[in-house]
Amino acid sequence: MQWEIVIGLEIHAQLSTRSKIFSGASTAYGAQPNTQACGIDIALPGVLPVLNYSAVERAIKFGLAVGATINSPSIFARKNYFYPDLPKGYQISQFELPVVQGGHINIQVEDIEKTIRLTRAHLEEDAGKSLHEDFHGMSGIDLNRAGTPLLEIVSEPDMRSSAEAAAYAKALHTLVRWIGICDGNMQEGSFRCDANVSVRPHGTEKLGTRCEIKNLNSFRFLEKAIDFEARRQIEILEDGGNIRQETRLYDANRDETRTMRSKEEAHDYRYFPDPDLLPLNISKEWIEQVKAMLPELPEARHNRYIEDFGLSGYDANVLTATREIADYFENTVKQLPAQAKLCANWIMGEVSGRLNKENIEITHCPVSPAQLAELLARISDGTISGKSAKDVFDSMWQGEHGSSADAIIAAKGLKQISDDNEIEKLIDEVLAANPQQVADYRSGKEKAFNSLVGQVMKVTKGKANPAQVNTILKKKLLE
Repeated sequence: MQWEIVIGLEIHAQLSTRSKIFSGASTAYGAQPNTQACGIDIALPGVLPVLNYSAVERAIKFGLAVGATINSPSIFARKNYFYPDLPKGYQISQFELPVVQGGHINIQVEDIEKTIRLTRAHLEEDAGKSLHEDFHGMSGIDLNRAGTPLLEIVSEPDMRSSAEAAAYAKALHTLVRWIGICDGNMQEGSFRCDANVSVRPHGTEKLGTRCEIKNLNSFRFLEKAIDFEARRQIEILEDGGNIRQETRLYDANRDETRTMRSKEEAHDYRYFPDPDLLPLNISKEWIEQVKAMLPELPEARHNRYIEDFGLSGYDANVLTATREIADYFENTVKQLPAQAKLCANWIMGEVSGRLNKENIEITHCPVSPAQLAELLARISDGTISGKSAKDVFDSMWQGEHGSSADAIIAAKGLKQISDDNEIEKLIDEVLAANPQQVADYRSGKEKAFNSLVGQVMKVTKGKANPAQVNTILKKKLLE
């Protein structure tokens, strides 16, 4: 039997506010346990929540970016469950009227484009964290995260492979960072994925029983967890068993999922409107203000790079992977608009390679877009060769000669020989010194040509313009 995998994702994006969603306590990462939990966060009697304006603004921004409906009014609800790290005994979330309804994200997997529908995106507070290490067999509770603002983004079950799920998660990760609502740091828990996975016979409409895999904190683990879970469910069904709806955890060391708890339904949480929070009314004026703050979105910029600069889809994908990379490219190419492909190649090649090697972000790149454009202009006008340009780039990276390409070229004597007469004279000398290779080429041995080119470049210490050397040498050999 052929099986079809059905996947929906729930992604928790921590909003980039300085304070929590219902209190003024800090959201800074890495503080000592329980030093950033105020009376509201730890649910002292009589405290009242106050909604964070900036958290709502970020939710609106996301909704506009994905083409969703912004609900007004939007209602906060209490989601009731009992964990040691949930001090109130309930989580303030949204149920019937989330702030963001609908929307979509476009993804591409290899050559296939697909639209993933969003169900909703709702605001909620995070819980605390249970710690089970270094407590001599006991557990500790850290409430620093309690009350941290989250936007839970829920997709429709539109994905049919782990590759599609990873592409969707990456696209969403790019978007929330691009519009500045989340830093996307998966190691710190700022962007967490839960995957709902089920399988069904291929060609059927009815959905299978789903299992939820919680707290996947890397795209690679997301793919591996989905693949394992799908295989697990298929094996059970093919052996005549039934899938039990449950919540599971992914063990990266064993590359397997395991049971965490039975899956709860919405009614198990006994949702009801929070009596301490009035309905959230979002005016059209506020929505328009937020819309005016939105930057050009990654998909629009991707398409513009293809249409305006003639870049390939692959190049456009790489250059819009983050807003910082896209801005670096924009600031470079605006000084060399006729050399967009050259700019793209260098940013994806030399610049990215050096950044990865030294583990630094492009925002801290020692070579600015203006400096890179100066270097690429010297390649374009024939002042230096591509090989020499790499030496110049290395010197610029090290901050030599004020990081000026022209100054480095002059100081190192790297200016390319581009005078036809000078190159022709040098070629004549090489041909006179290598009569056997000349004879070999004229008798049909093509490799002899490359050897002669090498001899010319050696004589000029790599400074001769390679294109001119090739042209003049071929002309000479045909005489």
